[in-house]
Amino acid sequence: MTPPRARAWAGIDAGKGHHWAAVVDDTGATLWSKKIDNDETAILTALGEILALAEEVSFAVDISGTASALLLALLAAHGISAVYVPGRTVNRMSGAYRGEGKTDAKDAYVIAETSRHRNDFATIDVPAQLAADLALLTAHRADLVADRVRMINRLRDVLTGVFPALERAFDYSAHKGALVLLTGYQTPSAIRCRGHTRLTAWLAKRGVRSAETVAATAITAAAAQQTTLPGEAVASQIVAELARAILDLDDRIKRLETQIRDTFRTHPQAETIESLPGMGPILGAELVVAAGDLGSYADSGHLASAAGLVPVPRDSGRRTGNLHRPKRYSRRLRRVFYLSAQTSIIRDGPNRDFYLKKRSEGCLHVQAVIALARRRVSVLWALLRDGRAFTPAPPVTLAA
Repeated sequence: MTPPRARAWAGIDAGKGHHWAAVVDDTGATLWSKKIDNDETAILTALGEILALAEEVSFAVDISGTASALLLALLAAHGISAVYVPGRTVNRMSGAYRGEGKTDAKDAYVIAETSRHRNDFATIDVPAQLAADLALLTAHRADLVADRVRMINRLRDVLTGVFPALERAFDYSAHKGALVLLTGYQTPSAIRCRGHTRLTAWLAKRGVRSAETVAATAITAAAAQQTTLPGEAVASQIVAELARAILDLDDRIKRLETQIRDTFRTHPQAETIESLPGMGPILGAELVVAAGDLGSYADSGHLASAAGLVPVPRDSGRRTGNLHRPKRYSRRLRRVFYLSAQTSIIRDGPNRDFYLKKRSEGCLHVQAVIALARRRVSVLWALLRDGRAFTPAPPVTLAA
């Protein structure tokens, strides 16, 4: 038998149904290359064969999501860490090797070779139970919110075709009473026949706030249209179904947000994160999911860089001090800090003061919010470092 090498590098092109793994030595020669089913027995068998090739094997994968969850969990269970090689890097590195074809075997080889040449890739941490729960809950909420937006757009489109005056009268994305109205009345003739008094009573019976105002708005819209448009009967059925579905979806989202809040508040740093103005339990949960272990960042600059809030230099020759927006960063993490910063400027306080200061210096709204988000990253990192909650006034420094 061939004695094991001192070191080898394994690259895994992950997929939902199967993975492809390739192992190279310190010269770049392929030692092992096989297809692996996304099954526990198959993965363990392949790991045994790979680990027998060298005394030390470094693993790298190109996907850190659900497709590689079982693979990463089995690696972690055996005390093996893996690094993440972004797909963009794999795509660019493929051009440095012979051949224009793209196969799983070639991608796995490129991943292994890239990890052999570079040692600056981030190590993938298998999320703990709390982080995994929050990841699933926040992803499910994002899907439900996207479904809600799609359904509201469809409702407005159908309603415009038969009753444009009523479509303009309400903001259906934020007005529950308007949706309740559409579950029972969708056409001008039906609203006129009901009348203001009986329509108000009908809405009030279903718990609609300001039922009289909603009824008056609907009656005004119905009086402005006397013409019956084609397809009104079918459209009214569709509008009623969509309105009921949106109301049911709102209840599901509300229950899910309660579950996210309760789960997030079991996190040891939840109180500190939530104390920052504009950072509620939903954004706090998304922060934990997007950032991972907040203690793994050496300083606030590393956390801001991961969120894409630090400009990247683009100097060449005599051109110096040329900065541009970064391209490689966590979009989700940037969204968390941007939305929390935008929410924090609604009320008076240090966040709003800093935003107004930037606006007075000539910054546009987006520029001022990004500047505030960068400042808030430093504040949050300091709070987490000191293990204390946010206070509007800075703490008094004790004399040595």
